[in-house]
Order: sequence, then structure tokens, then C-alpha cells
Amino acid sequence: MTFHSKMDTFFLSIISFAIFTTGAVTILPLIFDDEATTTDAYILLSIFFLSSGFLLWCSFSITYTFYEDYLFIKGGPFRSKIPYGHITKISKTDNILVGYRILSSKDCYEIFYTSEVLGSVKISPKDPERFVSELKKRCSFGSNNNDE
Repeated sequence: MTFHSKMDTFFLSIISFAIFTTGAVTILPLIFDDEATTTDAYILLSIFFLSSGFLLWCSFSITYTFYEDYLFIKGGPFRSKIPYGHITKISKTDNILVGYRILSSKDCYEIFYTSEVLGSVKISPKDPERFVSELKKRCSFGSNNNDE
């Protein structure tokens, strides 16, 4: 079962600003520099398209997949495989600026687990109630260990 990440306007505005800024930094020099060569144009346009593509890939490919023995979280090149037995708690959080996060919304949950150095990951599934319900079915933590 796969859940996609929720996308809110705050996150979309940050991504749009980042792409706009990258475009301004890489394309404006081509417009205002009379001595810019074709090679310069290829290099700067390549930087723009690769940077923008990477941002879009990381932002719009976020999925949370339930497998038989583990939860697989993927966003662009970033991946986490968390065995259900290692998950200790899930709680709602609004602190998206600190920690390991694969999300695209301020409305998010933090999953705590024991198998990695960081110990938690922040996620933002589109259907959070269904996601939390599915996670509870597969994990052994008690109902007193989470704060929906």
C-alpha cells in the first residue's frame, strides 16, 4: 500500500522561489552579458535545468510504501527502510525545520524508530488518518505511545 505526500501552498511557494532564484542566477547573466558565448549558455542552462529537475524530483516523487516487514519512505534520491519492529512511536508535529524529513507539507507526523542514527523521520501523507491506522496495524507500539 502506497501513500503520496501532501503538498501545501507553503511548500509550493518555497520550491517556486528556489526555482525562480536558480533561474535568475543562471539565466540573467546570459541576458545582460554581451560577451557570453554559446558554451556559457550551455553551461548555465544545464545548471538551471539540472538544479530545477533535482528540486522537482525530490519534491514531487515522495511516497510512503507499506511492505510486509518494513515501511519504505522515498523522496528523490533519499530513501529510508524502517522495519516495523523498530518503530516506537508516531506523533503529530509542527517542527519541520529540524531533523530528517521527507515531506512537502507543514501538516506532518514524526515517526520514531531505533534502527538508525537519526532516530526519527518527519512525513506528510495525503491521508494521515488512514496512514496512521495502517501503521498501527503493522507495528507493536501501544496506543498510549502516539499522539495523533
